[in-house]
This record gives sequence, structure tokens and C-alpha cells, in this order.
Amino acid sequence: MRITLNGESFDCSATSLQELLTELQLLDKRIAVEFNQQLCPRSGWVTQALQEGDCIEIVHAIGGG
Repeated sequence: MRITLNGESFDCSATSLQELLTELQLLDKRIAVEFNQQLCPRSGWVTQALQEGDCIEIVHAIGGG
């Protein structure tokens, strides 16, 4: 299926957000995920189904001070 990932067209076989993040090797990283313009909490990744045309933005958390 084709989704938009960080502003780019992306083909994936994942059926859930967690599967996509596993495919991208990001599941164990400190990231924030926006799913169709809504922040998706980590607890919702496993249940959030992916559909053709979904828009996902992934941001890496960076510490500093």
C-alpha cells in the first residue's frame, strides 16, 4: 500500500503503525509519531491500522539544555 511518510510517497506492506515502525527499525528509538495530523501515543501504535493514503510524520526526540 502507498502512504505518505515524512512528506514522501512510501510503499509498505505493514498493516499497523507498529509494524511500519518495526519495518523501519524505529520501534526502540525515542520518537514521536503524527498519524493523519494527530499525535499518536506509543500505547496506540499496536492498534492503529494503516490504510492507503495515510499520512505519517516521524520525529526523533533530541535532548539538550
